[in-house]
Amino acid sequence: MLKPSMPYGLMAGDHFRPMQPTDLDAIMAIEPLIYPYPWTRGNFSDSLHAAHSAWVLLREQKIIGYALLMLVLDEAHLLNLSIAQAYQKQGLGRCLLQHMIDLAKDQQAANVFLEVRVSNGSAIALYENMGFNEMAIRRNYYPAANGREDAVLMGLAI
Repeated sequence: MLKPSMPYGLMAGDHFRPMQPTDLDAIMAIEPLIYPYPWTRGNFSDSLHAAHSAWVLLREQKIIGYALLMLVLDEAHLLNLSIAQAYQKQGLGRCLLQHMIDLAKDQQAANVFLEVRVSNGSAIALYENMGFNEMAIRRNYYPAANGREDAVLMGLAI
């Protein structure tokens, strides 16, 4: 049962913890199911090795989401934010995004930036709802079935 003070989407026992290399098998079982051009195991390993802020969201000790944030000086760049397909559309992406924004604030970041595919309307809507604004279009940023797809660069002053 949900506690009244819990953010929408989270259930009792859900929690965040830092991502570990041992989490990569579970993450690699999620990533290719939700993205046509998923991150590779090497991308995740490189991010962990670079000491990016990498977190997982667990429910009953099972990874159901993850996010990675690169902090440079007073800027944070959201590299990846993902919720397993069976858990999408339940408010968990919002909770995970808020967790990452809070981490950026804790590190004295002044802004959070991210790129999102122009075709990913649900993610764009989430980011806009959380206060992000479109800053620019990055042409041909992502691989796509028919070549390349543009990305929307979004930013949030925190």
